Amino acid sequence: MKEKYRCLIVDDEPAAHYVLSSYVERTDKLELAGQCYNAIEAINFLQQHSVDLLFLDINMPEMTGFDLLKTLHHPPKTIITTAYSEFALESYEFWTIDYLLKPIQFPRFLKSIDRFLATVVSDNTPDLYNINVVKENFFTVKVDSDLVRIPHNDFLYAQSFGNYVKIITDKQTYLASITTTELEHILPASQFMRIHKSNIISLDKITRSGNGFVMLGEVELPVGITYRRELSERMKI
Repeated sequence: MKEKYRCLIVDDEPAAHYVLSSYVERTDKLELAGQCYNAIEAINFLQQHSVDLLFLDINMPEMTGFDLLKTLHHPPKTIITTAYSEFALESYEFWTIDYLLKPIQFPRFLKSIDRFLATVVSDNTPDLYNINVVKENFFTVKVDSDLVRIPHNDFLYAQSFGNYVKIITDKQTYLASITTTELEHILPASQFMRIHKSNIISLDKITRSGNGFVMLGEVELPVGITYRRELSERMKI
């Protein structure tokens, strides 16, 4: 593990730079590599300098933080820093480490840095970003005003519930602010499958299947006609 990790702050607000740079200075494992006030500055900076960690705002002039990440082939590990909670789910599509809501308190900042350090692998690994993507074994949804990370192994099935999705796990049930289609897109297709317009299941949790239904323990769920052939093929693997 390195003695110091180089950080870049990208935010259009001077006050955010003041807070984050002071937090970086107070954190032994971090050093400030640079500060940019828009995405264009950040792109130019990253073309000339390497950084380990990006503190990235979303709402910026000309290009958003998400637009910036889309332009980078191998983005640094990224912590989102924003005043807006509604972009949290989208941020995890970019495999960001954390989502910090302004005003950011120092203890919450340190918790994010702990998450960053936990993801760090050997400096000899050629592609840190892609390796971290492979190792992710959870997904994140918004439940009430909180972001909840649900391990893939805990997931049983999900069911449409009005404007929400009810997610049933081995441990508890969540009512998440997400559509069934959005959830389907963030779950690995190798482990999960939509079997009905209203249901997504964990293939590993199937205990029995029949003509038009599957059993997940004691729970029986219908399999839509358009999904039956695919499910049958995947059950043979």
